[in-house]
Amino acid sequence: MTTPKQNPMAWKYCGDQIKRWREQAGVTREQLCKAASYDYESVRSMEAGRRRPSLKLLQAADELCNAKGMLLGAHPYLIPETRPARSDVFFEVEKEAVACYFYEALYIPGLLQTEDYARTVLSRHMPPVDDATIEERLAIRLKRQVRLLEPEVMFSFTIYEAALHTSVGGRKVMKEQLHRLLEFENSRNTQIQIVPTEQIPPSGLSGSLIILETINNEQYAYVETHGTNALHSEPRLVGQLSRRHAMIRSQALNPQESAQFLRKALEQL
Repeated sequence: MTTPKQNPMAWKYCGDQIKRWREQAGVTREQLCKAASYDYESVRSMEAGRRRPSLKLLQAADELCNAKGMLLGAHPYLIPETRPARSDVFFEVEKEAVACYFYEALYIPGLLQTEDYARTVLSRHMPPVDDATIEERLAIRLKRQVRLLEPEVMFSFTIYEAALHTSVGGRKVMKEQLHRLLEFENSRNTQIQIVPTEQIPPSGLSGSLIILETINNEQYAYVETHGTNALHSEPRLVGQLSRRHAMIRSQALNPQESAQFLRKALEQL
């Protein structure tokens, strides 16, 4: 058994304040949903503190409830701090992002993984975890992939060539995985670019790097290596990591060349 993870108290307090202001002003949850362009369950989750109240919700609630900035003022206190990141905090930021830039050196990024590839990766976790935990994490990973179907969200995946040759699950699993990558060849919102071995800069060997940007121009950087991870929001550091990501991406083949590269890798399997 694992101990349930607790959401930050700031989320719960802010969500409770939104609910109290809304009820005092005679505003229904349905009215708030319409004003903020969220579905009912999303607003209920934010009011309950299960999800981080977004800037968009705070703006809508502040205006509808005539809070005169009292609700909107909570926003700076909800931004994730620079610290080892629980995966659920990262997922919440990812849900709000309108632009997602992924770099992965050794594995295919999670949002692009097939079910068999993902299950193999999750099964090799060290220290080992039980089957129930593996299946729970697999379900979360596959559910996250639905975002790729949202045409207004931009996804960029830069992958080091080594990830194409790392035998995860064997030849059959890898062939299926590379075919999966080729499905995005003509996608309007998802680009896949491969960095060939001879073009990788030294910084590209340091681990995975993800840059997320929200509709309100908030930027976050998520870094991960050897079981440690951190979600950064401090502008100066995020800027440095964004430039590092851009430098790695500049060495990648363009999407069309990358598709041809993937086909050649398939032929070699």
